[in-house]
Amino acid sequence: MEKTQELIEAPLTREALGARYRALCEDRLYANVPGKIELDAWGRMVMSPASNYRSALQMRLGQKLGSLGGQVFVEASVVTPTGVLVADVAWASGAFMRRHAFETPYKQSPELCIEVVSPSNSRKELQEKVDGYLATGALEVWIVYPQSRRCEHYGREGLLERSAFAVDLAGLFDAP
Repeated sequence: MEKTQELIEAPLTREALGARYRALCEDRLYANVPGKIELDAWGRMVMSPASNYRSALQMRLGQKLGSLGGQVFVEASVVTPTGVLVADVAWASGAFMRRHAFETPYKQSPELCIEVVSPSNSRKELQEKVDGYLATGALEVWIVYPQSRRCEHYGREGLLERSAFAVDLAGLFDAP
C-alpha cells in the first residue's frame, strides 16, 4: 500500500505552522467554518464554537480598547511555540503595525492579547495560551471569565494586580 503522507515525528516549526495557517486562510473549503480555528504544535486544527454572548464580549472589549489608539483586532492569529493561537481580542500599537502590518499569522504577539473563556477551556489550555502570547512578545494577556464576570491580567512576572493598559472595563458584562 502506498503512503500518501509521511508521519510527523516532531512538532512543526513556527515557520511551517505559519505556512499551514496561511494556506487554511486561503482555502475555500474553510470559508464558512463557524468559530475560530487554531493549530496545535503538530499542525492539527483546534476549533472553538462561539456563543453570541462571547461574541458580544469580544466586540465590547474591542470598543473599549479603541481608546488606546493603535489597532484593535477581533481574532488575531499568532504563531507561538505551542502552535498558531488566535487571540479573541488583541491590541497593537502603531509601532507594531508599522513593523508587521497585517501579516498572517503574526510571528510576534501584539502588545495585548485577550482570551474570552469558553466552557470548554481548561485551566491548562488557558495557561498555555498565556505562556504562548507572552513568549512571543505580548506585554500582557487578559483572561476574561464571562460566567464569573471577572478579568485576570498576566504579564511576564505572572498574575498582575492590575493592567498597565488604561482601559475602563466598567459595564463590560452588563446585559444589553
